[in-house]
Amino acid sequence: MRTLDGDLQPWPHARPPAWVGDVIAAALVAAAALLPFPWTEFRPSTPLVFVVVLLPAVILPLRRRWPVSILAACLGCYGVAALLGTVAPGVVLAAAIAMFGVATRSNRRTTMVVASASIVAVIILSLLASLGDVFDPRTFQFAVTIAFAAAAGDATRFRREFILAVTERARKAEEDRETEAQRRVTEERLRIARDLHDAVAHQISVISLNAGVASTSLETRPEKTREALANIREASRSVLTEIGDLLEMLRRADDDSTVEGVRAPQPGLDRLDDLLERFRASGLDVVARREGAVEDVPVAVDRVAYRVVQEGLTNAHKHGADRRAHVLLSADAEALRVVVTNPTTPDDPDQVAASEHGGHGLIGLRERVALVRGSVEAGSTPGGYRLAATLPLTRTADAP
Repeated sequence: MRTLDGDLQPWPHARPPAWVGDVIAAALVAAAALLPFPWTEFRPSTPLVFVVVLLPAVILPLRRRWPVSILAACLGCYGVAALLGTVAPGVVLAAAIAMFGVATRSNRRTTMVVASASIVAVIILSLLASLGDVFDPRTFQFAVTIAFAAAAGDATRFRREFILAVTERARKAEEDRETEAQRRVTEERLRIARDLHDAVAHQISVISLNAGVASTSLETRPEKTREALANIREASRSVLTEIGDLLEMLRRADDDSTVEGVRAPQPGLDRLDDLLERFRASGLDVVARREGAVEDVPVAVDRVAYRVVQEGLTNAHKHGADRRAHVLLSADAEALRVVVTNPTTPDDPDQVAASEHGGHGLIGLRERVALVRGSVEAGSTPGGYRLAATLPLTRTADAP
């Protein structure tokens, strides 16, 4: 949008086109030149003076492109008219309009310099006309007109810059809100992916392995088949319960005040024995060893350590050999170290892929460990596979 002076403005409503301002300015300058003033020195006396006092009305539209040059031209016309014995109020008005254009397009320092020079020029040129006295009220009025135009233009420029700055801050604030909302959505998706993996990965692997056992022993070892089916039923109930809790939390996630109330408690190391028993019941021989005050770690570290053990045993159950695994939890004053190892068959492609590229479980586990400023190491060792996590025991680690 543009003002009458042709400047871009941030206002949303429609503004008159630039030529309307040019027509109004030309009409005012021409009227000031043709009005029958009571003072003879204000009235053009010759055709040349008429041309000089009307010329600013013609060149004023160019002030948008050359503001300082047009102001100098208006002052020059005023000086020529003064030399011819005529004081031209219309030319002073044109100079004021040009001064307004300079102020709206320049900084404050430039505006003050140009305005001071213009005021001095008007005063000196007025002395060349029939006014003859610098203290003449009319000379003072001409100088005040130029000064007022400069002040009005500077105020207009400041207001425009202020509105643009406010608009830009609002736009950036909106972008920041959108970025923050997108970040929250991404974090929530990652959290849901981690929770979903934790809820189903182990149980699905148990179901898959027991289904294989049941299919191979159906004819030869019915009691083994019944045991496998019982494990499948127990794992299915467990995974359905955990998925139900997760879905209930997602349905009510629009109300933050109720999310914590519906979210199932996150398991920690106090439930580690139950986790180990479930793996042992599914056929994995697990040996666990604790060193140090493992039970005194912060809550956030406690929950992440549980997930490390769960992920390590799940991988051992799916890819390990000899159906054996070893868990070590070692706590000291600085960190809790969780190590899960299991034997593997030589060049097991699944285990190699898991160590080199990392599946969704290992990716989610790295994200969980990173939340407590920890680190994860996963890879093959001589004769087996090792998953190790170091979780610092600091105040920053006790984060939600």
